[in-house]
Amino acid sequence: METADVILIGSGQGGIPLAADFASSGCKVVLFERDALGGSCINYGCTPSKAFLAAAHAAGRARQAKKLGIHTEVKVDFPAVMERVRGIRNSFNQGIHKRLDDAGVKIVCAEASFVGERTVKGGDVTVQAPMVIINTGTSSLIPDIPGLAGTPYLTNRNFFDLKALPPRLLVIGAGYIGLELGQGLARLGSQTHLIVRGDRVLDREETDVSKVLAEALKQDGIQLHFGMNVNQVAHENDVFRLTFSSGEQLQAEALLVVIGRKPNTGALNAAKSGIELDDQGFIKINDQFHTTCSGVYAIGDAAKQPAFTHVSWEDYRRLKAILCGENRTRSDRALGYAIYTEPQVGRVGITL
Repeated sequence: METADVILIGSGQGGIPLAADFASSGCKVVLFERDALGGSCINYGCTPSKAFLAAAHAAGRARQAKKLGIHTEVKVDFPAVMERVRGIRNSFNQGIHKRLDDAGVKIVCAEASFVGERTVKGGDVTVQAPMVIINTGTSSLIPDIPGLAGTPYLTNRNFFDLKALPPRLLVIGAGYIGLELGQGLARLGSQTHLIVRGDRVLDREETDVSKVLAEALKQDGIQLHFGMNVNQVAHENDVFRLTFSSGEQLQAEALLVVIGRKPNTGALNAAKSGIELDDQGFIKINDQFHTTCSGVYAIGDAAKQPAFTHVSWEDYRRLKAILCGENRTRSDRALGYAIYTEPQVGRVGITL
């Protein structure tokens, strides 16, 4: 068994700078990462989605320019759009790898779990340290709809691996991920249907915001279906068929499932280190990111912090200050955010 000064589990936007800073200051740092370095933001969140939307919104604006007396013919090279997206993603990922290597961080490419108090194992590597920081993030919450399992449905995890534009798209979910990606594919040429369980999109925002955005989505040709519950999913001959509680059916070549997120804590075996989870599986922390185990901290959305990159950065900044002896607390939910639909939706927050 190895020893280290700091163990990081997960390489999200808060964990990366913490690992690099500790290692640069002379600490022995071991980082466990089961997937690609950079977490959700770099690999299947902010970076690829904004690169994708840059192309989608350019196409959408060109089509809508006729209102201004500008007439254009828009031709979308979808494979080229997605190749650019993946190229940007890969470039960012390589940059993170270099940053960690240059700082002297030991990277263990394996899923980590606790085997004792502040003792972590991944693959054939076991490490013990006086400080452990968990930054494992969240992943797509998949509903238990009969017939869905085993079909090639999309989530934000595999969306950016698309190589051909689906002629038709069904989107289950009306949060910011579903709206951004759904509107993006619609603007690139997919016939898009948005399936909403409630009576409005973005139901955590003000009602007026939902109305304005719904009207904008309709102008992009997106068909909105409110108050719909999916009872059955079938996939035959490369076509999805959804059956609703009303008996109505919809068909499309692609299905995007984006109903929410769940914490990536199932494999942690957190109890082995005395770390408590809540009833949803999120890591319990106090106002200074401390878990219920001495020396173990958790940041980011695995600890039920808002799932935005700037919040993860704030978690890094504040936890580092706390560990350096400053009297700081974790960021609260007043931090602002933006949703990159058109029109954009933003909420202003105050950071102290």
